[in-house]
Amino acid sequence: MAQYDTGLYYTLGFAVQFVLAAIGIGLLLRHLSARRPRWRIARRALHRRQPPLWLLRLTGSHRDSQPLRERSALLAGCGLRWPAEWYLALRRTALALLPLAAIAAYAIEEAGALSGLQAGYAETAMLGAAILVYFDRFGLEAVKRYRADRIRREIVLISNQLLYYAGSRLHLHGKLMRCLPYTRLMKWELQLMLNEWYYDPEGAISRFKERLGTSEAYGFAETIRSLRLNESGEVFDMLRESVKEYKAKIELAKAGRKETVSYALFVLAGLPILYTFQVFLYPWVQQSRQLFDVLNS
Repeated sequence: MAQYDTGLYYTLGFAVQFVLAAIGIGLLLRHLSARRPRWRIARRALHRRQPPLWLLRLTGSHRDSQPLRERSALLAGCGLRWPAEWYLALRRTALALLPLAAIAAYAIEEAGALSGLQAGYAETAMLGAAILVYFDRFGLEAVKRYRADRIRREIVLISNQLLYYAGSRLHLHGKLMRCLPYTRLMKWELQLMLNEWYYDPEGAISRFKERLGTSEAYGFAETIRSLRLNESGEVFDMLRESVKEYKAKIELAKAGRKETVSYALFVLAGLPILYTFQVFLYPWVQQSRQLFDVLNS
């Protein structure tokens, strides 16, 4: 009886291992034999998975509000294709949990389970993270401004190339294909738009401007739509005016950065002066004060 049970156990184990190995080998062969599409297109469904409804209701992110619209615009401007509901729900959850974690670290320190140094590090880290999460809008706005400036520069390069091809019999798709080497930040989005061009041009242009998420990208997408419908002289004149406007904005942004750097250098230049006062002048002030105290006494 014992030998029968042992043989049955080994037989079942071998069968299970054989089935699992067959499934694994089949999945591996299927993955290796699958042919990737020649032209990669956008799959928006991967980035539109909604968070649980109970989490949205608990954090107050399930209804349309001003913070939700602001975070949606900021995430789009930063090139982050995250649902704004997810971001806002996680942000509010973090703002609620991080202070509680700092309080828990203090309570554990009072109970004697943590040393004062470890608890101090934990509390500082939690409070610092809470402050960063609370003021996340400033960081997102800075990233959005930097990205908008980079996109503006690349749009100028592409527009100059399109103006160079004005009057050419080359199709607009071919002109844009020849503009790809002049892009870096926009290269992925522009490549996706060109891959989807012959399938649905209007939808490809709309998804292109949504992926970039800046006002300059919206204007450039509308220019591409106008060129697709009619490559007339009026459209190219409008493109020239847009290039001039973008160049003016680039120069303005450059001047603003120079002014910011000059202010920062001015502040940094004041630090050695304060340090000089502390090292060299402060001892003389102390000695003078002691001398006057002796004379008054």
